[in-house]
Amino acid sequence: MSVKEYIIRFALALVLSFMMGLERKSHQNTVGIRTLVLMGISSAMLSMLSVHMASVPEVEGDPTRIAAGVITGIGFLGGGAILKQGLNIRGLTTAAIIFTTSAIGMSCGAGLYIPAAITFGITMLTLFTMDKFEKKMFPASKTKNVLLVVDWDNLNQDKVHEIMRFHGMIIHDMSIKYHTEDNTAELSYTVKTPDKMNTIQLVEDFREQITGLKEFRVGDR
Repeated sequence: MSVKEYIIRFALALVLSFMMGLERKSHQNTVGIRTLVLMGISSAMLSMLSVHMASVPEVEGDPTRIAAGVITGIGFLGGGAILKQGLNIRGLTTAAIIFTTSAIGMSCGAGLYIPAAITFGITMLTLFTMDKFEKKMFPASKTKNVLLVVDWDNLNQDKVHEIMRFHGMIIHDMSIKYHTEDNTAELSYTVKTPDKMNTIQLVEDFREQITGLKEFRVGDR
């Protein structure tokens, strides 16, 4: 390949990887521009190396194993981006983006410009449009624990559920514990909540509408 061809392949890998990193950084993710740019460039380099070795008659064995090794290594990086925070798992989309960036970089290194551009376009379209669509269709996405301690004589479970549904909560699991020493009921829920839930108003509604409320807590632990 000529110097011009090398520059084109590296430049395309750089630009597309930069755009992928910019999208992740706009979501305040730890994996950002530098990480994805380095991944895209290195994947392009290794892909070019693989193509070059395949064209050299003296090379024995299967040079395409370089590409397979890149995918394996990227899998480890993607696994490191997945974090468990309380009841929620974060980083799955970032792990997928890491994998996709590597594939785009390898495509640029192999000279497959059109497939790389198509993959990049579909990826960015998915990231910017599907996120809004998913939140609109499934607003309750975060898993949290809700705990209430109420006087047994004033327990109104239907009212509790009504307040939770009003705030967009979806109940997944529920358990109850009765305390004989103070005649109270402890209700524990695992729920899905909207990303932007007004927790202050939620507390106010429970405080005003649930008679005999002793304790209320909501969190992801």
